[in-house]
Amino acid sequence: MEKIKFILIGLLIVPVLSCSQIDYKKISKDVNNSINKNKPLTNSEIIAGLKEALEVGSKNASASTSKLDGFYKNPLIKIPFPPEAAEMESKLRSLGMNKQVDDFILTINRAAEEAAKQAAPVFINAIKGLTISDGMSILKGSDTAATSYLRQKTAVDLHTRFKPVIKSATQKVEVTKYWTPLANTYNAIPFVKKVNPDLDEYITQRGLSGLFKVVSQEEVKIRKNPSARVTELLKKVFG
Repeated sequence: MEKIKFILIGLLIVPVLSCSQIDYKKISKDVNNSINKNKPLTNSEIIAGLKEALEVGSKNASASTSKLDGFYKNPLIKIPFPPEAAEMESKLRSLGMNKQVDDFILTINRAAEEAAKQAAPVFINAIKGLTISDGMSILKGSDTAATSYLRQKTAVDLHTRFKPVIKSATQKVEVTKYWTPLANTYNAIPFVKKVNPDLDEYITQRGLSGLFKVVSQEEVKIRKNPSARVTELLKKVFG
C-alpha cells in the first residue's frame, strides 16, 4: 500500500510541473544519444571516419611542415648536413666556417618547406581510394597504420612531385651558392675523399621522411587525444 501511495502522489505532482521544469526535447535527445552510443559502427561510418582522420592529419602535417621553419625549427625532422659529408662538415667547422655551414643547412630546410606545399593534394587523392578492406586494416592496426597506408599509396607520386619542386626551391633559396664554396674548400684539402652528393635527391628523401613523421604524429593524436577529434564522426569512430 505504501508503494502505491507514493506512485499516486508522484502522478499527481507531475502534471503540476511546468514545461520549463521538464525539458522533453532534452530527454528525447539524451535517450537518442544513449541509444546511438551503443549502436555498432557501420562499414560506411568506419570508412568515412578514417577518411576524415586521414584528411585532417595529412592537411595538418602539410600545413605545419610547409610554413616558415616547419622543418628548420622542428628537431624531429630538421634536415642536417648530408651524412656522407659528415667529415666535410666537421673539417669546415674546424676551419672557422660555422656560419657558412649553418647557412647551408638553413637553405636545404627552406627547400623542403617549399616542397611540402605539394603534399596535401596527393594525400587527398589517395584518401579517396580507401576501401573497406583498407579501412578495417587501419582501424585494427597500429597507432600509425593510416600513415603506413598513405606512405604505401603516395610515396612514388610524392617523390615525383617533390623532386622538381626541390630542384626549383634549391635554386630559389640559392642552395648551391652556399654549397659550392663549402665543397670547393673541402675538396681542395689534400688527401681527403672528394664529396659531391646529389643534394636534390638528399633533400627530397629527407623531406618526405620528415613529412610522414609529422603525419604519424597527427594520427596518434587523433587516436589517443579526444581534443584532436575535431568532428562528431571522428569522435564516434575513435571514441
